[in-house]
Amino acid sequence: MPESQTADAPEIVRAPEIRLIAFTEFSHPEDVPWETDTLVASEKLIEYAGRMCYQSWSNPAGRTNREYIANMLDHGHLSVIEHASASFSIRGVSRSCTHELVRHRHFSFSQVSQRYVSEEDSRMVEPDCIAEDPECHRIFVEAVTKAREAYRELYERLAGKFEDVESRTLRRKLARQAARSVLPNAVETALVMTGNFRAWRHFIRMRANEHADVEIRAVAVEICRQLQQLSPAVFGDFTISGLEDGTEVASTHYIYE
Repeated sequence: MPESQTADAPEIVRAPEIRLIAFTEFSHPEDVPWETDTLVASEKLIEYAGRMCYQSWSNPAGRTNREYIANMLDHGHLSVIEHASASFSIRGVSRSCTHELVRHRHFSFSQVSQRYVSEEDSRMVEPDCIAEDPECHRIFVEAVTKAREAYRELYERLAGKFEDVESRTLRRKLARQAARSVLPNAVETALVMTGNFRAWRHFIRMRANEHADVEIRAVAVEICRQLQQLSPAVFGDFTISGLEDGTEVASTHYIYE
């Protein structure tokens, strides 16, 4: 065991775990005389929505679904991509990261509750720049270990303080919601995040660039990568590239989002 760690030191998380868990399906109305070349449900829906606007059901010669969506993006007709959505399970991120995630108001979030779920055995997310420096790592481990121990001590004392509360669940909530005040931003959390494709494009553009925090940028780049696999016609314009520090960014030539 490293000198900087104790037997009770929290487990350290190094990278987020992101999984696409749900996405849009499409049921083609039988009475609409229209066909398209893509097999991707979300891309079918987007083209269908666009053609609904103009009643342009007859497909111009040579225009593929990907070309149709590219034309929508070129003209900034982004309302049509709002009909398609994707949901991600996100684990191994810090509360610091999710404080920034939830600022994106066009998404739906369901995050682990610190009132209902104990943080006594919580893991901690350590930034790479701290982890790669032995002295910084030692300071980090000592700090988060003490914080978690303080949480445990506060919880035990507060649980006793609220022992007259009849509901066991309420007693725990009262103790945890107060004890959590000493937990650091580094404490790991997990959530489900759902948004439409327009919101995801905006999120990637804002958070996958080099000016964003490293942790949320890693989340945005990985989500971009998975969305490109899900719907290349909508997210294929993003280019993922590496920086000198080993991290990645995603960029697009569109500037309106």
